[in-house]
Amino acid sequence: MSANKVPVAILGATGAVGARFVQLLHNHPTFQIVALTASDRSEGKRYADAAHWVVEGEMPRMVQDMTLLATDPEAVRRVAPEVRAVFSALPNEIAATAEPAFAQAGMLVFSNASYHRMAPDVPLVIPEVNADHLRLLQHQRQTRGWRGGIVCNTNCTVSGPAITLRPLYDAFGVRRVFCVSLQAISGAGYPGVPSLDITDNILPYIKNEEEKMEAEARKLLGRLDGGAIREADFGLSAHCNRVPVIDGHTVTMSVETERPITPEEAVRVLREFRCDALAGLPTAPECPIIVREEPDRPQPRRDRMAGRPVGGMSVVVGRVRREPLFGDCGIKLVTLAHNTIRGAAGGSVLNAELTWRMGLAEG
Repeated sequence: MSANKVPVAILGATGAVGARFVQLLHNHPTFQIVALTASDRSEGKRYADAAHWVVEGEMPRMVQDMTLLATDPEAVRRVAPEVRAVFSALPNEIAATAEPAFAQAGMLVFSNASYHRMAPDVPLVIPEVNADHLRLLQHQRQTRGWRGGIVCNTNCTVSGPAITLRPLYDAFGVRRVFCVSLQAISGAGYPGVPSLDITDNILPYIKNEEEKMEAEARKLLGRLDGGAIREADFGLSAHCNRVPVIDGHTVTMSVETERPITPEEAVRVLREFRCDALAGLPTAPECPIIVREEPDRPQPRRDRMAGRPVGGMSVVVGRVRREPLFGDCGIKLVTLAHNTIRGAAGGSVLNAELTWRMGLAEG
């Protein structure tokens, strides 16, 4: 192992998000994978024999022969005692107890599960939106007596709307948001949605998804006040649908602002939006929001891998126009974000990079 890199483990490494973590971390300049965990049925197997490699490209050679461990801090410590952080792609029911166990054992947990997102002392973070919320880690450690901690990535559907709302909220204020999601099948994990349910079909219900969107957006855009998050004061109503697209969540949005807004002003603030705190981080996109002028963009197949240096980390926005229901204080637009990169593994990796930059890695 490189002496200059932070040793990390991936929890739940055999699924779709676990594979994304492997893909994003195997040549990372800051982190080095030293352990992988999986369910009981895969424990003890080679990663190459147990993993469902459903992402593009080849499985990195450096992980193919790694033995899958139990998802338990003691099992990880026995094999890799130097691990300082774990990236969690665990199912919600396992994350509920496993993630606190790793945090209590002194490791930082960067989670994609929803179980801990709305806990008052757990930072729910999209770095471009609320980087300062990471400081809630200090309060979390004090109240729970942990040396490690839990940092949550947001629901994959919320990432595009939340990044888009941040500059609009800051420049014009936001009163109400109405949104409709068209969510890719990879958002359901592997093996995901049965083909007989999704082929030639749209599923107009995804369990708990609308509630997550409505709650998480207000926490993300809220304000850190000591040891608590004061949620943003606006209304959000969501309709969530599963559609036959492999990757990329599209969300149509109607936004009522506090102050008058024009489509031209909205486009300007979206294009100018940057987060200086992220400059130079390996996974941070050079341009967080890419605005397309074409009347038929964004499209998942064409736009989901937008962004540099890591494809899939930029949010693509299009069809910015006036919302007549809200008069001079309304616009409507379309957002697209790659759900397993920006909305899952890539978002958590960026959270970890920023945590180290801010000096919050040590308890």
